[in-house]
Amino acid sequence: MRGKFKLLLAVFLLISCGKDGMDAERGIDYVYGRGLAHEKIVLGNRLENPYKTENMARALQSLYPVKADRVDVKTTNLYVRFLPSDENECKALEGLGVELVDHPLDYDILVDGDWYHDPEIPEGDVTWQYAVVPHDFDFPDIRYEVIDECHISEESAGTRSDGIDWAAVEAESYRLTGNAGRLSDLAVKSSKTAPSGRITIVDEHANGGKPFGVAGVKVVCNTFVKFASTYTDRDGYYTMDKTFSSRLRYRLVFQNSTGFNIGVNLVLVPASVSTLGKAEPFGINMTVTRDSEAKLFRRCVVNNAAYDYFARCASDDLNITCPPQDLRIWIMNGMSASSAVMMHHGAYVEDGLIGSFLGEFSQIIKYFLPDVTIGTKTKDDYRAIYSSVCHELAHASHFRNVGKTYWNTYITYIIKSFIMSGGMTYGDGTEDGAGYCEVGESWAYYLESLMYKDRYGGGFPSFGTSYWFYPQIFRYLDERGLVCSDIFSVLDESVASRNDLRTALIAAFPAKRSLIEQVFSRY
Repeated sequence: MRGKFKLLLAVFLLISCGKDGMDAERGIDYVYGRGLAHEKIVLGNRLENPYKTENMARALQSLYPVKADRVDVKTTNLYVRFLPSDENECKALEGLGVELVDHPLDYDILVDGDWYHDPEIPEGDVTWQYAVVPHDFDFPDIRYEVIDECHISEESAGTRSDGIDWAAVEAESYRLTGNAGRLSDLAVKSSKTAPSGRITIVDEHANGGKPFGVAGVKVVCNTFVKFASTYTDRDGYYTMDKTFSSRLRYRLVFQNSTGFNIGVNLVLVPASVSTLGKAEPFGINMTVTRDSEAKLFRRCVVNNAAYDYFARCASDDLNITCPPQDLRIWIMNGMSASSAVMMHHGAYVEDGLIGSFLGEFSQIIKYFLPDVTIGTKTKDDYRAIYSSVCHELAHASHFRNVGKTYWNTYITYIIKSFIMSGGMTYGDGTEDGAGYCEVGESWAYYLESLMYKDRYGGGFPSFGTSYWFYPQIFRYLDERGLVCSDIFSVLDESVASRNDLRTALIAAFPAKRSLIEQVFSRY
């Protein structure tokens, strides 16, 4: 375990893995978040937690000296930290609904960032994971420590039958614990608000250059141990289900509502995190552009491209099979090539091949088992990244049709060809197993071209047409009445060569036999 994590630390720096218009009240902020760091969090001094049960009881006594003796301030939650030993223990906690954070919640943050590693934990070990759980949480057999017993009230001011203004009590606890500077003006009025806003991104070559939503991404905010999270809708709008009166720390967690995760952080977490900094409890609006921090931009582009792909698989659109749920997409800054190895969903590639193909990345790939990797080393604009994501997710849809055995043969061919040809991505078509590549890459380049054309307009792109296989076959059929869903319907495990494809299309669409034979004769 320690050796593996040392390797991960060494290569991590190379890996990162609608409605128009503006919010009526605050508009879109093109500047917000520009100066934020996205590396390691730097902690300051430890702070007194205002939500500790004893602190909330003390605040109640301060404001209601008569009533305090008749009101029992009970522990509602526990602020804890876990020390998972491996990915399985992390998954076990996630399965119990525990949202893990890799840094303590009761410290001042001097420099914000995307990740943290406890200096008292050896570099090769998983760092402490912090969480807030119900007071009666049934702890699994995973090492943990209870840091504080807490009282977190979600009742609005004056709504409880006890006549206590709990918003005022919460604010008083902030003052008594030396945290008054973290309160907003709302605290003066004993009121709270549910954070809301819009997260958008600009694609210079689509939507007239106007911002559109970062779709289905998780927005998380917290003040000390009080958390809220929600997902943006397709247009980037979000509203939290909890209310606050203090300044909050906001983050994007790239765990999409449609069922895919993007990247990994320095430790075992389900998805990459991009901090958005501290702001008022009303919520934040921000727009990501090419001038934004590079990791944040890439993550948002991959997020939207994948969200778009999943949405377009619907029966009233492309009508093809979606990629599998719980899809792991990695953004790899140090590589140009992308892949759909589908290892998290059971595909297996022999160790020696992985090592030869991915070099220093091979150990981290084998350990965390991605499904899709997006190489961004030579891709610096929205269009290039969008195109790659569509291509690889087309493979992921194909994988669901054909299964693991087919995929193992296909990916093994790709890697062996790359190695034996000295870097020729798909070989020359003469090697054993070339038919799998011919079918799979023709499909992926065709669908990539189709989605690119639909988004950016213009003529049908010629992606992949310079290789020895012919994605033009699918384009030709598409333009003459055999649409995307028709083509995809025949791509099962029996179709592993050009001849298999021709036979399957004729069997499925006998009325189009002459068209099919014509296009296969042409290419």
